[in-house]
Amino acid sequence: MEHSYRWVIVGAGALMGCVAVGAMFSLAVFLDPMATETGWSRAGISSGMTLNFLVMGVAGFGWGVASDRFGARIVVLIGAVLLGLALVLASQATSLVQFQLAYGILVGLASSAFFAPMIAAVTAWFGTNRSLAVSLVSAGMGVAPMTISPLARWLISAYDWRTAMLLIGLMAWALLVPTALLVRRPPVAAAEGASSEDGVAGKGISVANALRSPQFLVLGFTFFACCAAHSGPIFHMVSYAIVCGVGPMAAVSIYSVEGLAGLGGRLLLGVMADRLGVKPVLIAGLLVQAFAIGAYVFVSRLGEFYVLAVIFGTAYGGVMPLYAVLAREYFGQAIMGSVFGAATMLSSLGMALGPLAGGWVYDTFNSYAWLFIGSFALGLGAVAVALAFPPLPRERLQPA
Repeated sequence: MEHSYRWVIVGAGALMGCVAVGAMFSLAVFLDPMATETGWSRAGISSGMTLNFLVMGVAGFGWGVASDRFGARIVVLIGAVLLGLALVLASQATSLVQFQLAYGILVGLASSAFFAPMIAAVTAWFGTNRSLAVSLVSAGMGVAPMTISPLARWLISAYDWRTAMLLIGLMAWALLVPTALLVRRPPVAAAEGASSEDGVAGKGISVANALRSPQFLVLGFTFFACCAAHSGPIFHMVSYAIVCGVGPMAAVSIYSVEGLAGLGGRLLLGVMADRLGVKPVLIAGLLVQAFAIGAYVFVSRLGEFYVLAVIFGTAYGGVMPLYAVLAREYFGQAIMGSVFGAATMLSSLGMALGPLAGGWVYDTFNSYAWLFIGSFALGLGAVAVALAFPPLPRERLQPA
């Protein structure tokens, strides 16, 4: 039996993902005004995001295990409290080190509490329409650049970067704490219905064996290379556009167009994966992502940025939910939080490379060209790893 409350869980997951990811990635909007006002280097400020992803990687696995054991509600509630606290503290930092610690550690710890636990919670609620549900939760992250980033830019223009970050932290508390209280475990009937769809491969396998299986290794390293490829271009896109002569608000609008395209891409590729299979759609999306990244070397005008933002956003946004679908199909529901938390740990390590590398590239060469060239190569690497995906399991997974 399908329970109508499952769509409330989807809405809650989408909202929490939107606020958490939007607050985290709004650092790209804060980068220029922070560097101008404080004199801190771009690489130093960007390293706060790198720390963020490193902490997310480790904490994401822990939150996933905790959600398997204690349920998603307590995990996301703790994350909601921590996220607001992190942004409030970061807004008051008086040195680069204080900012890096407050933003890098606490924001990473908080943001990782939402994605894997809520994806696992949603897959437990849905016996049918699971791919659509996962895509809708993931779409919340795609909406983030269209909401939090423009809000941050407006607040910075109206006040200053410190006040803007403080207000976003207070907003995170106001939105996320009540939303976290809406999260529930599925009714027994729904949970049993979801569990009945687990294949033989998902029955009885331990977390340790799952993490040593070839299926997980390919999944995890594809996720890593994919995120390593797009993290730098996403984070430094606003700054790159400004360097090319695009105005600050127009540059932020490019970021928003990427987010809108990512929202559509999540739904489009999710539907295509249901019809054509997850693996071929994932590989195609990764290939488009790689060539879109490489093409940024040749753009400098606002219209050109918009065109590539649509293509790039559709590709990187569309592939993200597919990793969760593959994890669920390979390993089943019982250890979904742990397995997907481990996969997001690897993806977070990949995401950690881009912001710092992009800042170093610009500080060293006074240009972002080598960032896009290197990211293009990493994107092709993700395609190569994805080609090694084993077929979906028909019998119990074994360690590699």
